Amino acid sequence: MAKARGRVEFDTGRCKGCALCVIACPVKIVELEKDKINSKGYHPAGVKDMEKCIACTNCATICPDLVISVYKQD
Repeated sequence: MAKARGRVEFDTGRCKGCALCVIACPVKIVELEKDKINSKGYHPAGVKDMEKCIACTNCATICPDLVISVYKQD
């Protein structure tokens, strides 16, 4: 299996669950966590399969609240 090219971190406490990152992800690995609710009452976004991350930064770029950090791996 190929090694992931990136790692994505969400500040789930600040995420308002707008799902723009879900739509922006070209490999469809970002989803709203339906089984979790943050302190603001929202379902935060998260990554379901980090191994497929291509570190494109689309999710972080589109996030209006700057809750996403993308780290590229060598």
